[in-house]
Amino acid sequence: MTQRLYYEDSHIREFDGVVRSCDEKDGRFEIVLDKTAFFPEGGGNPADTGTLGSVNVLHTFERGDEVIHRCDGALEIGAAVHGKIDWEKRFSNMQNHTAEHIVSGIVHRRHGYANVGFHMGAEGVIVDFDGFVDDMELSDIEREANEVVWRNVAVTESFPAPEELPGLEYRSKLDLTQNVRLVTIEGVDVCACCAPHVKRTGEIGVIKIFESIRRKNGVRIRMLAGSRAYEDWVEKARSVSRISALLSAKPEDVADAVERLLCERDSLNYRLGGLKRRIIQSEVDIIEKTDENLLFFEQDFDAKDLQLLVNAAKERCAVAAAFSGDDGAGYRYALASKIVDLRETAKDMNRALNGRGGGRPELVTGTVSAAKGEIEGYWRQK
Repeated sequence: MTQRLYYEDSHIREFDGVVRSCDEKDGRFEIVLDKTAFFPEGGGNPADTGTLGSVNVLHTFERGDEVIHRCDGALEIGAAVHGKIDWEKRFSNMQNHTAEHIVSGIVHRRHGYANVGFHMGAEGVIVDFDGFVDDMELSDIEREANEVVWRNVAVTESFPAPEELPGLEYRSKLDLTQNVRLVTIEGVDVCACCAPHVKRTGEIGVIKIFESIRRKNGVRIRMLAGSRAYEDWVEKARSVSRISALLSAKPEDVADAVERLLCERDSLNYRLGGLKRRIIQSEVDIIEKTDENLLFFEQDFDAKDLQLLVNAAKERCAVAAAFSGDDGAGYRYALASKIVDLRETAKDMNRALNGRGGGRPELVTGTVSAAKGEIEGYWRQK
């Protein structure tokens, strides 16, 4: 059994151990020590990484009672080795995990909801609750969680005897009966957990809940704490400053400035749409009626523009076919007719021009991956 030093001191950064085994597997080496400060992946908490002597610890996981260090090099069995964990990563994980306990404890106390899912990853800390909490309530919960941080209350761990457990109140995802480790945040939460935590809540610094998504009978929230929350704030503040400069607006006024720009954009798009309709109609009005098909190539027409064009042109021909795009990226198209069922026409064209799409008998839309010359050649045969 590996002695787990992180249970004795969650803030241990370096230690000395002895190599008990070293096995090669898939080009890596699985090393077991007599003791370790490396936390193995588990309970939603990422694994520690770092170094053992001259080799890098790429991942850490449990196998039975042992902690396995997956490394990029071998170590001699029986050798003494000095270990260093990636402290920045470890401390950030502790900040975020303890913050999750605080938030989950508050939600449980207020609503009785259980934390039914927890994951720490690149996107942040994801927590699933089995009941719904609206955004206004989450904002209040965030405020209370930060007040717990500012009070700098103690965070302690204990291993109660099995006979003590029935008389204790604590949160747990599993029905545990032995080797239960309880993490207690004074006056806030008691939860069964295997991961390292900060010693006092002040080490967390700040807790930020970013978003909530309703899921079936509950809610999923994304949050960050500590250094990761600070880094996120710095990046967002930098973005706001850039937007502020671009819009010549104070940082606190950028939302209103963007809203005004969006309103102006919508107004311009509406006017542009009207101009396009008039231009399209003018283009069609000068075309003489024919029993043949009409083929159009237009620059920067979206699907709606193409449909406007062919719907106007179908009054003057058998089939109106309009394309917009280029030979490299391909072309979007729209076909319209008053006298031809276009569904079979579209199927035939898609087969010939490597396209896809469909629609109604009188109007079909889609895309083709053919060059302009191939499209023209196809329609010359029709």
